[in-house]
Amino acid sequence: MGIATVAIVAAGAVSANAAEMTLRSSDTHPAGYPTVVAVEYMGEQLEACTNGKIGIDVYDSAQLGEEKDTIEQARFGVIDLLRVSLGPFNGLIEETQIPSLPYIFRSTDHMHNVMDGEIGDEILAAFEPYGLVGLAFYDGGSRSFYNREKPITSMEDLQGMKFRVMQSDIFVDMVNALGANATPMPYGEVYSSIQTGVIDGAENNWPSYESSSHYDVAPYYTLDQHLIVPEVLVMSKATWDKLSAEDQKCVRDTAKASVAYQREKWAEREAESEALVRESGVEVITDIDKTPFIEAMVPVYEKHVTSEKLKDMVKRVQAVQ
Repeated sequence: MGIATVAIVAAGAVSANAAEMTLRSSDTHPAGYPTVVAVEYMGEQLEACTNGKIGIDVYDSAQLGEEKDTIEQARFGVIDLLRVSLGPFNGLIEETQIPSLPYIFRSTDHMHNVMDGEIGDEILAAFEPYGLVGLAFYDGGSRSFYNREKPITSMEDLQGMKFRVMQSDIFVDMVNALGANATPMPYGEVYSSIQTGVIDGAENNWPSYESSSHYDVAPYYTLDQHLIVPEVLVMSKATWDKLSAEDQKCVRDTAKASVAYQREKWAEREAESEALVRESGVEVITDIDKTPFIEAMVPVYEKHVTSEKLKDMVKRVQAVQ
C-alpha cells in the first residue's frame, strides 16, 4: 500500500479500531448523515458481538464511488458493505421495484410495517443471486420535487421542466408521466447541474436537500411526497461466504439492531433539516392536490408491474395496515 493510499484510508474512513477483520462500507451521504452513523453504530455492535474480531470502516461522501459504481464493486467483493437506495437496483432485482413505485406507501408507518415483515424479508432474500446479501432497510424519508425556477402547485407547472432522477427506469417513467423531462445522473453532479441550468431541479427528502446544499440553488420545494423509498444495507456475498456461521449471525443481528438507531436519528435529522431549510427562506409549497399525480402513475405501474409475482406483491403491500 503506497503512502497516498495510506493517507486516503487514514483520512477517509471512520476507523474500526483494532479489529482483526475490517469491512469497508460505502455511503454516498456525508459524515454525520443518519445512514452513515447507523452503519458506524452497527460497527461498534459488531465488534462487541465478535469479541473484537470484525469491525467496519465507513467511507462516506461517495469516496469509493457513486451508488451505481459501488453496487458493482460490492458484487465483485471489492467493497464489503454498501448502503444504497433501492432505486439503482430496480433494473437488476425486480423485487426492488415494488418499494420504489410512486405512492405505493400511504405513510412512513405503512412502509415500516411492510419492510419489517414478510414482504421485506422476501426482498432482502432476492439480493443473494446477484452476489449480495440483503441485511436491513433504513429510512429514506419521502421524496419531493425542488427546482430553481418557480413554485410547483400542480402537474401543469411541471410541464417541460428537467429534473434529475436516480438511475432507475421507474423514476424516469414517473417524472415523464407527470409531463416533465427526467434526467438520470449521479447524486454528486446535481448541485452544479442545477446551478448551471443543465437541469431545472431534482427530487429528494429534507435531509438530502439540506445536506447537499441543493436548497441554495433550487429554492422552491413542493411537498408532493411521490416516493417513500427505503434505503437498503447489503453485504458482498464474497465477503459473507468468508465468515463463520457465528459471525454471519452477528452481522445479521447487528444490522437489524442498527435499524431502530437509524430511524431515531433519521426522525431527528429530518426535523432539523426541515427547520434549517425553512429558516433559509426557501419557499415550501404544501397546498397541492396529489390526486392527479397519483392518477398519472397508472401507466408506470402497468409498465413495470408485469409479472404475476410483482402484481401479487403490490396487492399484498396495499393490504398491509
